[in-house]
Amino acid sequence: MYSHAPQDYTCPFCVLVAGEDDVGLWTKQEEIVLRTDTVMAWVTPKWWPENKGHVIVIPRAHIENMYTLPPDLAADIHEAAKRVALAMKAVYGCDGISTRQHNEPDGSQEVWHYHLHVFPRYAGDELYARHYEMYFPELAERIGYAAKLRAYLEREQ
Repeated sequence: MYSHAPQDYTCPFCVLVAGEDDVGLWTKQEEIVLRTDTVMAWVTPKWWPENKGHVIVIPRAHIENMYTLPPDLAADIHEAAKRVALAMKAVYGCDGISTRQHNEPDGSQEVWHYHLHVFPRYAGDELYARHYEMYFPELAERIGYAAKLRAYLEREQ
């Protein structure tokens, strides 16, 4: 009912779940920081200048948006987001955390797989004022951020 994925859509997030790298500048397996039976999280390749190393958390099952997300899976996603947020506080030294999630084209959803963004926040970072100032850092930099988060999360299991 609320599906907007084209008929021939290849979900880039399902590619990651399957253990493959996404194409081009997009996510590689080395950027994954958390993988459970139900969820995955990774450092996204699309960054804002003052909020480096933000993470995306997804259900491993292909669910397009929040309208059909089962409550138990929503709980797993938010538990993973909490773990990622605590890892960011510990290893990035950020001042706070913001999360955000989008549904449908007019809600700014761009990938047709439910995902929750977890942003490290810093005093005066103007995250929401810099919507169009995103950039793609080098893979090595992204992997460095991912390695720090992954190491923290593995210790905290």
